[in-house]
Amino acid sequence: MSGQDYEKIGMKIILGSSSQWRKDVLKRAGIEFESISPDIDEKAIRRDDPKELVLAIAHAKADVLEKQITEPALLITSDQVTICHGEIREKPETEEEARRYLKSYEKYPAELINGLVVTNTKTGKRAEGIGTVKIFLKGFPDKVIDQIIAKGDGFTCSGGFQAEDPLTRRYIDRMEGTDEGAKGLPLDLLKRLMKEVQD
Repeated sequence: MSGQDYEKIGMKIILGSSSQWRKDVLKRAGIEFESISPDIDEKAIRRDDPKELVLAIAHAKADVLEKQITEPALLITSDQVTICHGEIREKPETEEEARRYLKSYEKYPAELINGLVVTNTKTGKRAEGIGTVKIFLKGFPDKVIDQIIAKGDGFTCSGGFQAEDPLTRRYIDRMEGTDEGAKGLPLDLLKRLMKEVQD
């Protein structure tokens, strides 16, 4: 689906996120959108299953934002967590936690789980889906870990790193999935969900 295809939708597209990475995905796809940031306590929403967790948070964001939107629109909300060696990882809260995350990827791959919800604010219809990306890293030298932490972008990403970052990119051995999925907004899944809520 190209930017022109999205224009044919005839409804405003609203991204319910302040994430620079998700905004970048839509911009690169040529999609016109507005963005608003949901005010929710993500830590208050807990699930043992990572797929259930990201969908629960994405729905909670939609619940809050849908009340604020007064015109017909397609509202996109999402959440991402990283799974590494069985541990669910959200955004690191401390430098110590970020360092632990980054050092562990030498031994274990990072699997990014994206929960995506699209809401038609005119009809109230919603569609949800899960997208995954698995990243195998060569292992970060301590000096690079220091640079990633000092840069600060890792604190805005689940698992403590962003695959698009040049500092990270050179240490990716291989990736199973798309760059858009790594940024938290898989386009193929988004296309399918948008179609579902319009049918």
